[in-house]
Amino acid sequence: MGRIVAIDYGQKRTGLAVTDELKIIATGLTTVKTADLLDFLKDYVLKNTVECFVVGEPKQMNNTASESALFIEPFVEKLRSAFTTIPVHRMDERFTSKMATRTIREAGLKKKDRQDKALVDTVSATIILQSYMEMVSYGARS
Repeated sequence: MGRIVAIDYGQKRTGLAVTDELKIIATGLTTVKTADLLDFLKDYVLKNTVECFVVGEPKQMNNTASESALFIEPFVEKLRSAFTTIPVHRMDERFTSKMATRTIREAGLKKKDRQDKALVDTVSATIILQSYMEMVSYGARS
């Protein structure tokens, strides 16, 4: 059994989350500089069995692609080229940053910690992963 890796792609840094091998729990993994992302993932895949990648798909309220899609789509193609045997799925990421910020605030972290954008990115990736896991458990697939 392999893990599922979720990616909250950003122009400067990218949040990552991962499941356990049984795919029961979604956990924040880390945040990496986007320029180092593919190298990080290649190293991760060497050390762990990865079943699939889930990349956040930014959409507007009317369900059309947001402006962010312009820089995410080329990354998705690079990801598919780099890992030809690992499927890449997309997951709607609307509101994940707001949900992540609220989750961090409700966790009782100090204001300085709540302003840590890397933490927000990792929590956002975790929310994307949890949403994907829920979708798959209900029989739908992206």
